[in-house]
Amino acid sequence: MQVFKEIIARWWSEFTLQTKLMAIATLVVSLFMSSITFWAVNSIQQDAQMNDTRFGRDLGLLLASNVAPLLAEEDLTQVARFSGRFFHSTSSVRYIIYSNKEGEIIFGIPFSQQEVKNSFTLQRKLQLPEEYNPEVNIPVVRQHLTPDGKVTDVFVPISSNNEYLGVLAIGINPNPTVVASSNLTRDVTIAVFISIWAMVILGGVFNALTITQPIKELLMGVKNIAAGNFKQRIDLPLGGELGELILSFNDMAERLEKYEEQNIEELTAEKAKLETLVATIADGAILLDSQLKLVLVNPTARKMFGWEETHILGENLLEYLPQEVTQQLQQPLENISHGEHPEEENNNNSILPTRGEFTVTITKPQHHTFRILLTQVLDQNRENIKGIVMTVQDITREVELNEAKSQFISNVSHELRTPLFNIKSFIETLFEYGDDLTESEKLEFLQTANHETDRLTRLVNDVLDLSRLESSRSYQFNSLDLAQPIEQTLRTYQLNAKDKNIELVQEVEPDLPSIWGHYDLLLQVFTNLVGNALKFTPEGGKVTVRAYGVKGDPENSNDITHVRVEVADTGIGIAPEDQEAIFDRFFRVENRVHTLEGTGLGLSIVKNITEKHNSRIHLISEVGVGTTFWFDLLIYQPETKLNNHQEELKTLTN
Repeated sequence: MQVFKEIIARWWSEFTLQTKLMAIATLVVSLFMSSITFWAVNSIQQDAQMNDTRFGRDLGLLLASNVAPLLAEEDLTQVARFSGRFFHSTSSVRYIIYSNKEGEIIFGIPFSQQEVKNSFTLQRKLQLPEEYNPEVNIPVVRQHLTPDGKVTDVFVPISSNNEYLGVLAIGINPNPTVVASSNLTRDVTIAVFISIWAMVILGGVFNALTITQPIKELLMGVKNIAAGNFKQRIDLPLGGELGELILSFNDMAERLEKYEEQNIEELTAEKAKLETLVATIADGAILLDSQLKLVLVNPTARKMFGWEETHILGENLLEYLPQEVTQQLQQPLENISHGEHPEEENNNNSILPTRGEFTVTITKPQHHTFRILLTQVLDQNRENIKGIVMTVQDITREVELNEAKSQFISNVSHELRTPLFNIKSFIETLFEYGDDLTESEKLEFLQTANHETDRLTRLVNDVLDLSRLESSRSYQFNSLDLAQPIEQTLRTYQLNAKDKNIELVQEVEPDLPSIWGHYDLLLQVFTNLVGNALKFTPEGGKVTVRAYGVKGDPENSNDITHVRVEVADTGIGIAPEDQEAIFDRFFRVENRVHTLEGTGLGLSIVKNITEKHNSRIHLISEVGVGTTFWFDLLIYQPETKLNNHQEELKTLTN
C-alpha cells in the first residue's frame, strides 16, 4: 500500500500546476454531477416507494373488507377462490397471506415454501411488526430488500362486526418501470463518472507524454542556459507549437554558444593584453580581494619584495610583506577593505574610490624606498568593495637624487659664500681704509680678490659643466685622434709643471686607431686629471699620460678592440676609505690634507664625461706612492658596427 501511495505521489508530482487544477476541477464537477444524479435517482425511488405504499395500503384495505365476511363464516374456500382471482389479475401483488387472531397462518398465495422464503421467513405464526396494533384499524407498512428491488409489506387487521378476526399480509412488488429507470440512471451515471475519469487519466498521461515532459525538458534547458551551459540542446520528435518552441530554444542555445565563444576569445585577448601591460609596467602592481588575499602580482612587485620563487596567490598579503611595510600598511589596508575611510566627491557629485598614499623605507633584502598607493575597487553601483589595487613605485633613486640635490645646493651655497665673502671683505677694506694702506698692502689685497674671483669663476664653470653633463643634452661624437687632446693638455700644464719641478711624460702608442669621442669633453677630462695630478704631486715627482691599444686576441696585432687611457702620478695617493667617494660632488681630498684649492667637482665631471663615452673611470692608488686613473674608449667603427662595440666596451669596463 505504501509503495502504491509513493507511485501515485510521484506520478502526481510530474503534472504541471495547470494540469493538477484541471484534474481537481474535473473531480469536483464530476462528483457534483454524480451527487445530483444519485439524489434524483433516490428521489424517484422514494416517490416510487410512496406510491407502492399507498397502493398496497389501499389494496390491503379493499381486500380485507371483501374477505372479512368470508373469514367470519370460516369459508376458506371462497377466500381462496377470491384471493386467487385477485392475485392472478395483477402482477403488482407478490403474495397474499391470511392468519387468525393468534397469528397462525391459515392460507397464503403462493403457498410455495420456497417462494414465501424469498419474501420473508414463514413460520407457523406470522411475524408481525412491532408497531402493529390489532386494536387500531390502521394498516402497517414496511419494506424489505430483495434481488428484484424493495418489496412493500402491508399488514391489514381483519374485523367483522367489531370483532377482530386476524391479519391480512399482502406484498406489493416494486414498479418495474421505475426500477428499470432508476437502475438505468444509476448505471449511466456510474458509466459517465468512470468515463470522465478515464478521460482525465488518459488526458493526464497524454499531457505527461506530449506536454509536461517537453515543458520539463524546456525548463531544465532554460536552467542550464541560465547556469552558463550553452551546449544544452533538446531532442524531442514533436510537431506543432511545442515543436516550434523546441526548435527556437535550440536555435537560441546555438546562438548563445557562438556568442559565448566569441566573447571568450575577445575576453582572453583583452586579458592577455592586460596581463602583458601589467607585467611590463615599471611600477609594481598588486591586486587584492576584499579579504586582503593576493589575486594578481606583476613581476615588478615580485622583484621589489623578493617574491620571485614564492607562491603567494590566494594568500594574505600582510603575511608576506616586509615588516616595515606591514607595520605602516596593516591598519590602512584593513580600514580601506572595510570602507571606513570617508569618500570624496568630485565636481560631478560622483563618488570617487578611497585612496591612500604612503612612503615606506625597507632594509631587506636591499635598502629601498617605496611610494605605495592604495585604491579601492568598487562594484558597478560603486557601493560595495570588491578589492584593493596596490601600486608600488621604487623611488629610491628619486630620494637619493633629492638628497643629492639638497646636498649639492648646500655645497654650492657654501662654496660660493666663501670666495664672495673674501672678495667683499678685501674690497670693503680697500674702500674704507685705502688711504691708510701702503701700496704693497693694496696690491696684496687686489691680488687676493683677483684670486678669489678666479676661484669663484672656476666653481661656477664647473657647476655649469656638471649641470650640462647631467642633463639630457646630446653631444655629437665623431672620429678622433686621441693624441691631439693629450698633447694640448700637456702643453697647457707644461709651465705649471716646470714651476713645481714635476716631470710631465707622454706615452702614446704610435699608430693608434681613431677613437669614437668628443674632443672638447675628452680635453676637459685630461685637463682635470692632469691638473689634479700636478696639485697632489710634490716637487721632483712625475705625471704620466698613457694611451695604448688593447687587443682582443694577443696573437693578432691588428685585433685592437679599444684604447685605454691612463693618467698616473707619484703624488700623495688616496686612502682606501676615500676611493669610493672620490667621484662624489664637492668631495675633496684636500679636506684631508688641509688645502683649500679646487671645487670638488672635477672628478664628478670626469665620471660623467666617461659615462657619456659609454665607459667608466677607474683608479688604483696607494698612499705615499701615487695614483693612476684609467678608462677605455671605443675605436671608431662604421655605424652598422658601432652598437656592437658599445656593448662590448660596456662589458669590458664593468
